[in-house]
Amino acid sequence: MAKNPSLDSTGSKFDPDHKSTKEYSTLGESFVWVAPKMSSLERLHRIKYMIQSRGCVPLQDFLEQLEISQATFKRDLEYLRNRLNADIKYDRFMGGYCFDKPKQDKKVELPGLWFTEKEATALVLMQHLLSQMDKGSLIGPHIAPLTSIIDGILGQEETPAKELRKRLKVFGASARKTAIESFEEIGGALLKRHRLQISHYSRSNDTLTDREISPQRLIFYKGNWYLDAYCHLRNDLRSFSVDGIRSASVVFKKCNEISDKQLNEYFSESYGIFSGKATQHVKLKFTAERARWVSAEEWHPNQVSSFDSEGNYHLEFDYSHDPELIMDILKHGSGVEVLSPASLKTKIKNEISKMLKKY
Repeated sequence: MAKNPSLDSTGSKFDPDHKSTKEYSTLGESFVWVAPKMSSLERLHRIKYMIQSRGCVPLQDFLEQLEISQATFKRDLEYLRNRLNADIKYDRFMGGYCFDKPKQDKKVELPGLWFTEKEATALVLMQHLLSQMDKGSLIGPHIAPLTSIIDGILGQEETPAKELRKRLKVFGASARKTAIESFEEIGGALLKRHRLQISHYSRSNDTLTDREISPQRLIFYKGNWYLDAYCHLRNDLRSFSVDGIRSASVVFKKCNEISDKQLNEYFSESYGIFSGKATQHVKLKFTAERARWVSAEEWHPNQVSSFDSEGNYHLEFDYSHDPELIMDILKHGSGVEVLSPASLKTKIKNEISKMLKKY
């Protein structure tokens, strides 16, 4: 009959919490049980919790429960005081450590200590991913303080935040530079729900237009920022490339509020970043080879797709403006065929003819 693995060879209870490292014998075989090492972030949590729950904690209690040396505790205490602004003091009369001025019936929270080690690590990766996407340096300066806070939270760990950032790289294709001044004005107006007076440059017709708008939301699309807004010059919804906004100033008038339902209906019906009610329907056929990639992509929220008997991938959806659609079709070369509409097929043919004349 097999023995209970929780008992040693003498029948004594196996108590892994008794010591961090101890030799045991189970089923006639000796082994050494080693308690998992507590991270420094976990220790900071424990120090804060012990003081918060008990009011005043003697030094020896910290050393025994955390299984650390006095030197390690002193380093943790210094870190809590200097980096996280914890008002922990030693009370000679009570013979232990406590918060300097604890508020009655209110928990004391320390900046950053509501994150576990895994959560703080995920925060590092998210922050770095956001900064890598932000090629126009629009929000980088604003999240820089967050970077230093995160570095402080993970500063004592064996895998520091800087090392994590080295392991993540994002390439933003075709990202355009944007003036940070305009971005700050736009962000402020969005949050405070004020109108904006902007001077916007349109690349499609090479014109600069002054107009008053009610900003609705910022969109990050294919490496660039766009502003969905109600245009008071055109009395309709419009999408503006933020890098095309040459100047922006706050107008202290209340925004025209457009519901999310209206915004989604207007901006999501068409293809890509172009807005407006869909007026045409496209049908595309991708080769079986291209289908390996395209079948996993979303070209349109309401797209319909299927495979034929030969493995070709059929994709169809509604659209209004076709410039971006034409570019996306052409990048697949001979791997895609436009089945309809005829007008789009003609535009693709004409563009290919122009390209051939250059080679």
